[in-house]
Amino acid sequence: MVAMREFVPAATAPLTLVDNADRPLLLCSLLPGALPALVRADGGIWLGLQVQHNSGDASRDLAYAVELALSAASGESVRMPDLPGPGVRLQELVDTETPLDVTVHEGFDFWVEGVEDENGQVAATLEKANAAAAPTTRLDSVEAAYWTSSGAKEHLRWVLPQPEDRVLDALARLHAAGDDLLGAESRLVGSFRAHALLVPVWELPVGTGAEALEEPAAAFTDRLVDALGSEAPLTSAQRAARAGLATRQVTIR
Repeated sequence: MVAMREFVPAATAPLTLVDNADRPLLLCSLLPGALPALVRADGGIWLGLQVQHNSGDASRDLAYAVELALSAASGESVRMPDLPGPGVRLQELVDTETPLDVTVHEGFDFWVEGVEDENGQVAATLEKANAAAAPTTRLDSVEAAYWTSSGAKEHLRWVLPQPEDRVLDALARLHAAGDDLLGAESRLVGSFRAHALLVPVWELPVGTGAEALEEPAAAFTDRLVDALGSEAPLTSAQRAARAGLATRQVTIR
């Protein structure tokens, strides 16, 4: 969900409402106009992650959008009249036991499935959105790692679930040993900090593609687990590596 909210352009994942299991709920990275939610003609709810409002509690914001959608009519777009006050959070409304099944789309064509476009406005909006979406692929061999290309560069962004300080220590151990690579000429260039999680970013040679990263990423996971399990104090080289990695962090949230 952090990846979908922060840097994956077009992706969806179904959720199940605890008290309204018969009401389809689809989590979307981005909805038209950065809407918080909309209700489809069939009554299904689409919930947007990349939105313009932010109360400081993303989970509460999402739950509030769901609550508004549950009382909205079919075909209605949900607007956030104001920031929500205290109340239920998303994990209280949906089944959290089932793993998130993320589908990454090449563009936003899923927006218009079953939608009539009488004046061409939908097509124009879609064309603009698709033009801004960088090609993105989710790796299958590991969790929450996404290859992306801007044309001139390729990167892998990987959301790691462990506490960020421990991840930074582990990355420092690997970096000092030269074990932080994901293939020849790859380079760990820094990381994002998002919602208290660390998102390491690797720069890749142009033409690498996502498929070539599957085995290196799986092998890196084993090295990372070993490094996370180490209780030894950082050496001077590892401390220097950690300081360098820390200076190349960008906080998103």
